[in-house]
Amino acid sequence: MEKKLNIIAIVQARLESSRLPNKVLEKMNGETILEIINKRLKLSKMLSNIVFAIPKNEKKLMLFLKRKKIKFFLGSSDNVLERYYKCAKHHKADIILRITGDCPIIDSELVDQAINSFLMSKKVDLLTNNFPPTYPDGLDLSLFTFKVLKQAYKNAKSKYDKEHVVTYMIRLGKIKKNNIYNKENLSSYRWTLDEKEDLYVIRKIFNHFKKNTFSWRDVLTLHKKQPEIFEENSHIKRDEGSKINNGQKLWKRAKTIIPGGNMLLSKRPDYYLQGRWPTYYKKAKDCFIWDLDGNKFLDMSMMGVGTNTLGYGNKKVDEAVKKTILYGNMSTLNCSEEVTLAEKLISIHPWADMCKLTRSGGEANAVAIRIARSSTKKHKVAVCGYHGWHDWYIAANLLSNDRLNNHLISGLSPRGVPKDLAGTTYTFKYNNFSDLKKLIDSDKDIGIIKMEVSRNYPPKPGYLQQIRKLCDKKNLILIFDECTSGFRQIFGGLHKMYNVDPDMAIFGKALGNGYAINAIIGKRNLMKNADRSFISSTFWTERIGPTAALKTLEEMEKIKSWKIITNKGNYIRKQWTKIAKKFKLKLEILGLPSISSFIIKSKNFSNYRTLISQELLKDKILATNTVYLSTKHDKSYIDKYLKSLEKIFRKINDCENNKCNIEKLLEESQSKNFFERLN
Repeated sequence: MEKKLNIIAIVQARLESSRLPNKVLEKMNGETILEIINKRLKLSKMLSNIVFAIPKNEKKLMLFLKRKKIKFFLGSSDNVLERYYKCAKHHKADIILRITGDCPIIDSELVDQAINSFLMSKKVDLLTNNFPPTYPDGLDLSLFTFKVLKQAYKNAKSKYDKEHVVTYMIRLGKIKKNNIYNKENLSSYRWTLDEKEDLYVIRKIFNHFKKNTFSWRDVLTLHKKQPEIFEENSHIKRDEGSKINNGQKLWKRAKTIIPGGNMLLSKRPDYYLQGRWPTYYKKAKDCFIWDLDGNKFLDMSMMGVGTNTLGYGNKKVDEAVKKTILYGNMSTLNCSEEVTLAEKLISIHPWADMCKLTRSGGEANAVAIRIARSSTKKHKVAVCGYHGWHDWYIAANLLSNDRLNNHLISGLSPRGVPKDLAGTTYTFKYNNFSDLKKLIDSDKDIGIIKMEVSRNYPPKPGYLQQIRKLCDKKNLILIFDECTSGFRQIFGGLHKMYNVDPDMAIFGKALGNGYAINAIIGKRNLMKNADRSFISSTFWTERIGPTAALKTLEEMEKIKSWKIITNKGNYIRKQWTKIAKKFKLKLEILGLPSISSFIIKSKNFSNYRTLISQELLKDKILATNTVYLSTKHDKSYIDKYLKSLEKIFRKINDCENNKCNIEKLLEESQSKNFFERLN
């Protein structure tokens, strides 16, 4: 008598999904996804056994399956191929049916058809229904012999093959493979459970049928009769999850629960490289970042959006912070470090008498405006540069949506800003004194001028001095926002280089080398009004920020960090110019040396910018057209970046000379450019 084949369905499942955690425990009509898959597979007439192969570290999932008396096998957390092999070996399987835990609509009829096809095919080793797919996403299945599984387990080397089980088998040339096709190609239909949007669709399907054992053809009928049920996830590409990194998977999840996806506009991956940018980090040290997949990247980009001039994880600064934590970061009493830091900042800027601390730049800018307005009867403000997100600043765009377009970020919507604030904040052009004077003369209620000392261009000779004289003559308050420029080209505010003292100044970014600390310093007659207005916040009194700032300033002074990063910046700018000249590209270089950026003067620059990020990422370098430098950027790292950039400039030269098409070189759509140069 011929031995009956032991055909086992092994369902891979876990709770720690990067895109939709705990999805297998979501309930439909009172049953979890795991129970539903188990119930639907039990209707098969061909299966000998059903086993859920789960990571050995998922105790919660194990206890659930044990309580529900569902068979399970504990295996490797990351090596799913090994988990399958050991599970199949343990259960003495002859043929294995692979099902994933994101397929709650898997159909026993389809399973039996596949098994029959597998058995009827002569000596077939692997059968699938998704290479290529013609069934809806969510009905994927694979059948293979234990012999082939063993071969894949022993020979597969890549992380991708170990995670996806059958990909190595697909590439094997010495085995017989078969694929089953549906008469109608339905591969664009999405019935799987990977994303938040999928959950909405799956729930609607199960709610419609009010039972959990409907057939896949019932769902197909529903899809054609009521397509609106399936619209929520229709934009998601099939197998998208297998083609993007863990950071991008988490980003997709984040966008469903966090407005905009994250907390800071300039850290959104679409600004850099859509669909490719790592997005999240596991570790950062010196000038390197490790992503969630363990890839190590050289950061020739934002360096914490300009916060880490001493490099990531500076040992001295971190040790000072750790000591603070041991003694307690917060208490009912005040921390003495805030006094020491205030004294230090005032000593660096002798024109100032008093200091107020905050933790973010937006707060510091808002506090400075509140103090200034409480010190003058003329409350209107003239601004030049970027000063945060608060109502007082965005109110400039109430006059027209483009007033702030040339002040770093374009298209800032004033939605949510009270319309009554229209006409309280005006903008003026940098390096154009007549523009500012005309504005001041046109509105006698302007009492405050708030500006960046420099961002993309240095001030023209005498420009800042003219503004200082205008403020003195008109009795205006002059505020320099040095959140970005401070401590990068000189020890203290950039205004010291130009011998122009403001009435108030703001510092942040580099001040704490990655720890949250900002400061407003100013003249006594103004700053004392901070105590006459309500300006107060609980976490402005925590201890870590001032501690980090004091140690950062100490380290800066010791090594003269501003000179180091300025020299590195000048070297990069010189090399950019040299490479551009080699390939006959017209280059404009902007910014402080330590925050340098370039623009290739071409109608295709936005595409070229995307190409730069795309190609440098392949060399494990995070970069755009802007480089924030730190003391940890050794020349060898900079030269590695420049060598890679030179290859890209060569390609750009070919595009400029119509030897290739930039559109064809881009592997993803053009990145979005949130930032505009300051005119």
